[in-house]
Amino acid sequence: MQNLTEFPGNSTYDKTLSVIIKVCVVIPFFCVFLCFIGVMLHIFACHRQFLDTSRYILFAHVLINDTLHLLSSVLLFLFVMGQVKFAIVYCVPMLLISTATFQITPLLLATMSLERYVAIFYPLQRPAAWRSDRIWVIILSLWLISCSTPLIESAMREPDPAVNDFFTPVVCKSSAVNSSPIQTLFKAATNIIFFAVVAVIILFTYMRILLETRKLRQDRVSVDKALHTVLLHGFQLLLSMLAFTSPLTESFIVRHVKWLPEDIAFFNYFCFMLIPRFLSPLIYGFRDQILRAYIVKMFLRCSNKVRPHFRGKLRDNFPAS
Repeated sequence: MQNLTEFPGNSTYDKTLSVIIKVCVVIPFFCVFLCFIGVMLHIFACHRQFLDTSRYILFAHVLINDTLHLLSSVLLFLFVMGQVKFAIVYCVPMLLISTATFQITPLLLATMSLERYVAIFYPLQRPAAWRSDRIWVIILSLWLISCSTPLIESAMREPDPAVNDFFTPVVCKSSAVNSSPIQTLFKAATNIIFFAVVAVIILFTYMRILLETRKLRQDRVSVDKALHTVLLHGFQLLLSMLAFTSPLTESFIVRHVKWLPEDIAFFNYFCFMLIPRFLSPLIYGFRDQILRAYIVKMFLRCSNKVRPHFRGKLRDNFPAS
């Protein structure tokens, strides 16, 4: 057998094939995700009862945030796969959106857990900020917090004399913009603080609801639902934290499997960044009985519309003799 190194065209062909396979894996997942998110947002927009409830308003915002994050993330992925280069001044806004939407996720989970806590312990005297017409104040505050950290991180950037931010084309990825050690340390510390605070809040709300269950005179079913919801938020937080396992998986793969660095990076991106983002809102949406009923009803309605149209086409193609 001849050595593959004698054919330099093979490596180019293999890289091109690898890029095509990766793109063909990511894009269908993203399209399916957008389909489900579009269905759920359409249900929220068409039924006023969801917009009058703080819990559903927060969940709708989670759906919008996950869509923004995946959209920016997939665009950056496609740019890296295609080796598309452009100036840093155009790259920074995309990285800012990706980072901000990633960091706001645990904050939203903590807020949703606190909303369940307030709903259980203050059903009649709910604080004004937690009412459906004022919940936007909390959401706006979360956005300010999540956007401030990447802005501070960008301000710490040490300019490279060889790179002109307005004209020098670079591959748009985090390492091209946030490369200094102080930026890496700041980002790691921020993520750890965010997720640690959220974990404490979720644990606190769960324990408080669990300990006070016997003392409450409310319907036991609603309290049990609140406990399950807080547990689900904890599971969603674990899914989000999978993004930080990439160093461990990289070292494991390097030791046991002979993969190229770009293949390892794609494996981590797909398994620990995309898949959790796909699963988290879908699990929460299908778990909710009211929302699940509307989703099933909508899909049944669509299928009933498609079947007569399909039968009509069959009759046109096969006319009666």
